[in-house]
Amino acid sequence: MTTAESASESSQAGKFDLGALLAERGAERYELHNRYLNPQLPRMLHTIGFDKVYERAEGAHFWDDEGNDHLDMLAGFGVMGLGRHHPVVRKALHDVLDLSLADLTRFDCQPLPGLLAERLLAHSPHLDRVFFGNSGTEAVEGALKFARYVTGRPRVLYCEHAFHGLTTGALSVNGESGFRDGFAPLLPDTAVPLGDLDALERELRKGDVAALIVEPIQGKGVHEAPPGYLRAAQELLHRHKALLIADEVQTGLGRTGDFYAYQYEEGVEPDLVCVAKALSGGYVPVGATLGKDWIFKKVFSSMDRVLVHSSSFGSNAQAMAAGLAVLSVMEDEQIVAHVRAVGDLLRTRLAALTDRYELLADVRGRGLMIGIEFGRPRSLKLRSRWTMLQAARKGLFAQMVVVPLLQRHRILTQVSGDHLEVIKLIPPLIIDEGDVDRFVDAFTAVMDDAHEGGLIWEFGRTLVKQAVANR
Repeated sequence: MTTAESASESSQAGKFDLGALLAERGAERYELHNRYLNPQLPRMLHTIGFDKVYERAEGAHFWDDEGNDHLDMLAGFGVMGLGRHHPVVRKALHDVLDLSLADLTRFDCQPLPGLLAERLLAHSPHLDRVFFGNSGTEAVEGALKFARYVTGRPRVLYCEHAFHGLTTGALSVNGESGFRDGFAPLLPDTAVPLGDLDALERELRKGDVAALIVEPIQGKGVHEAPPGYLRAAQELLHRHKALLIADEVQTGLGRTGDFYAYQYEEGVEPDLVCVAKALSGGYVPVGATLGKDWIFKKVFSSMDRVLVHSSSFGSNAQAMAAGLAVLSVMEDEQIVAHVRAVGDLLRTRLAALTDRYELLADVRGRGLMIGIEFGRPRSLKLRSRWTMLQAARKGLFAQMVVVPLLQRHRILTQVSGDHLEVIKLIPPLIIDEGDVDRFVDAFTAVMDDAHEGGLIWEFGRTLVKQAVANR
C-alpha cells in the first residue's frame, strides 16, 4: 500500500467512529428497537424484567452496565458454541480482513471454502460435498431442494414438535402451528410422531415422499429420538427410495457429546446433514448443507446448472475463516470430550434433585443440551398454585423459574418452547465445573423458594395477569 493510499484509507476511516456512535446513542437501544424493529421484543423484555444493558462479554460470561457478571446458559440459542470472543476465532477474523482477499468475485475458486469443506467433511466420513450458505434455515432449504430434486418427489416428512427454521421451505417442516399460522400455502408436507416407525412407513408407502428431516434431539422440549429409531428410519427410507436429512443446526459440532448427535447411534449415515450456529464462532453467519456425492452431482449435473442453487454471501472469506478457526479450536482443545464430561456432571447433579422437589418432573438430554421439565406437584398447596398457572397459560411456571435465575442470580436461560414447562440449557461448550456449581446452586435456591411459597409466586400472579390480558 502506498503512502497516499494509506493516508486516504485513514481519512475515510476517520469519517465513521463506531465507538463514538455507541457511546452517543447506545442508551437508546430499547427505544430504537421499539421504534424501528420488532416492537414486541422490548415490550416482552420489559414485562419479565429482562431489559438489561449488557456492555461486554467473554467466554461463557457477560457483564452489565453496573459491572455485574452474568453466566450464559443460552449461548445465543446455540450460536456461541465456543463462548464469546474466543481469541483464536477473533484473530482469524482480524487476519482475513488484513489480507484484503479478492472475495466473492463469483468467477474464481478461493481456497478458504475448499479448506473448510475438507475439514468439516473429515468429521463426516460418509459425506462427500458441502454447500455453504448463511444460516441454519438456509442449510435446511438447501437440503429440502436437493432431496426433492434428486428423488423427483414433492413431499417431505417431519416430526411433530420439530423446529427447522422460519423461511418458507423450512417452515413447511415446522412442527409448531404457532409459527405456521397465517403463512400458508406451504410445501407439501406431513408430520409423523418422533419415534413412530409405523407412521413413517404408512407415509412412505404412498410413493411420493422425498425425505424425512429429523433433529436427533429436538430443540423444542429436548426430546431425543428413541434408541434405534434413526437407523431403522434410514433403512425404511432407503427401501422406499427416499432420503434421511439430519438437522444438526443446534445439535451439531459437539453440543451433545459427539461431533454430530446422530453419531451416538451406530450405523446412522444421513444422506444430507444441515449445520450452522456454532460453526460461525459467534461472529459471521454461516450455514452448511453436507451431502453425498451422487446428490450433488445430480443437482449440479451440467455447466448449465452451475448456479441452480446459490447464495450471494455464501462461502464469504470471513465466514470461512471463522469456521476454520472454530474447527481448529474444537480439535486442539478437545471440545467434544469436554462437553461429554461437563454435560454428564451437570445433568447428573440436576437429576439428583428430582427426588427433592415435587415440582421437578424430569431432567433429560445429552452433553450440554439439557431439558429440565416441571410437572404437577403432589401436595395440595402447591397443586392449587400450579393449577392457577396452567389455567392462565401453560408454560408460566417455567418462565417463573427463568426470571429469578436472571434477576437474582444473574444466569440467563430460556423456556424451551411456547406452552412448555421445560427449561432448555444450551450453554457455551466451554463452561467449566465452577459454572456448573453456580447454576446448580442458583437453581436449587429458586426451587427452594418455589416449594416454600416465596417471592416466585408473587411474580407468578403478574404473569397470570399478563397472560389473561393477552388473550
